[in-house]
Amino acid sequence: MLAQQPIAMDHSAIAAAAVLSQLSANVEVDAEQEATKGTTLHFEPNQEIYAEGDEAKVFYRVVSGVVRTCRFLSDGRRQIDAFYGPGEVFGFDLAAARSFGAEAVNDCVVRCYQQVKLPSDKQGAGAVPQQLFSYAMSRLAKAQEHAMVLSRRSALERVAAFLVEWAKNSSRRDVVSLAMTRTDIGDYLGLTIETVSRSLSHLERQGHIALPTARQIEIKNVAALEELYA
Repeated sequence: MLAQQPIAMDHSAIAAAAVLSQLSANVEVDAEQEATKGTTLHFEPNQEIYAEGDEAKVFYRVVSGVVRTCRFLSDGRRQIDAFYGPGEVFGFDLAAARSFGAEAVNDCVVRCYQQVKLPSDKQGAGAVPQQLFSYAMSRLAKAQEHAMVLSRRSALERVAAFLVEWAKNSSRRDVVSLAMTRTDIGDYLGLTIETVSRSLSHLERQGHIALPTARQIEIKNVAALEELYA
């Protein structure tokens, strides 16, 4: 049985959608100058990067490792909103306060930048940095991806969709090395850890995957996994 959590798109994604039409696609960015900005920070596994409700003064880019954004529901359950890997940006909130907290999943390094401010109507779209467009689009894509996964009826469909998505981000599409625990996966998919484990075992018995270790999954039949949630 599914232990469902409510589907929620975070405030930053909603706000980003509202300003996308105002963003200029022709703003030139000095990549070399951008690379010199920011502060490099190191976080140990499960260490908090920022808390839900904190003032959103900065945002981050993952250099190495994996970060999760999450919050706790009124009944004490944890809801993981997204996972971020190397090169991805998180903490880009247009609201004054954080709608989710952020934690290091494993040993990770991030770069911290000053939050981007939206221009006034008089300044126009041309005053908006091109990065804002990229960050907003990336955040929207993750929010949409998560909503689509949670809309799947069965646990098997959700787990299959999760594996296929992580396989796409893996250096090898036939092997997925997971930084997160099965508890993390369950809190992301709205499932209990037992349901996640049963689903993985079922997929293994069907010959779609192999489980050499708890954190490494071999994809034997990606087409079958995709068909499960098509």
